[in-house]
Amino acid sequence: MTRRVAAVVVALTIFPAVLYAQDTMLTVTVQSADVYKSPSTAAPVVGHASRGAALPVERNLGSWVQVPWSAAPDGIGYVHMSMGRLNARSAETPAVNTPSRAPSTSASTSPSVSASPSPSVSAPAAVPLTTTPRASTGVPAGKGTTISHIVGVGGMVGTMSSFGATARWWRKNHLGVQVGVTRDSMSNDTSDDRVKSMQIEPGVVYALFDRVRDYVWVRPYVGSALSFRHATLSTPVADPNQPTSDNGVGFRVFGGGEFTFATATQFGLSAEVGYRQLPTPFPGFEPDRMSVAIVGHWYIK
Repeated sequence: MTRRVAAVVVALTIFPAVLYAQDTMLTVTVQSADVYKSPSTAAPVVGHASRGAALPVERNLGSWVQVPWSAAPDGIGYVHMSMGRLNARSAETPAVNTPSRAPSTSASTSPSVSASPSPSVSAPAAVPLTTTPRASTGVPAGKGTTISHIVGVGGMVGTMSSFGATARWWRKNHLGVQVGVTRDSMSNDTSDDRVKSMQIEPGVVYALFDRVRDYVWVRPYVGSALSFRHATLSTPVADPNQPTSDNGVGFRVFGGGEFTFATATQFGLSAEVGYRQLPTPFPGFEPDRMSVAIVGHWYIK
């Protein structure tokens, strides 16, 4: 019995966001709030909720909330927190969980001490659904910064003692660009020589799809990049006939997945595997073809 009670306490501690969302409403405070297919302003818009609409919150993802929306393909939509305010669900708060077939014209008959207009949502027939993703157009007045996973900066660590900085910019249709500046080193088993190199890698990435679950948002992707490499040979005994530095160009192809968790919606953690072809200017120092890296991005937009 004691173990069961402890397990319940741990579950309530680890997953407060979803439990909190069960009795929560999001009241729209802007003129019209976009309802997205997934928690990103680059995702398709599946509808709009007008000012005063009270949307039941099924899941609280931090900067986004999941609400029921019948016009969406899977029956759910996502609204950014900057579009409204969270309130505790009560009997006096009418819930709007699906778009109506016609605009509401009748006034609410429930007793209320608030003078705010009755909540309503735009009808699908009046507002056609769009399948064209669009980027964020700004932040409503008086609201905080919108987190939409468009521009992220961060760092990476990988095989061959690699580490460095990286930036990623997602555009429309799940297409993105990224650039990384990394440094790695290789040693030789037969000598004390060491090769240190620096790479600048501009590339493109493409997100295959988005999967949003209770506590995690998964975005698998593939990509390729050019690698502009500068390598330096460090040796205890200098050989005048041996060059000590070299420049070259290679390439890298990779695939992986970016994970965003409900407790830190601005942070994206990626794990990726890649194949790279790099020049080998120094005998005995062949770079590994396969690479594994962990990449983290903090999304500032």
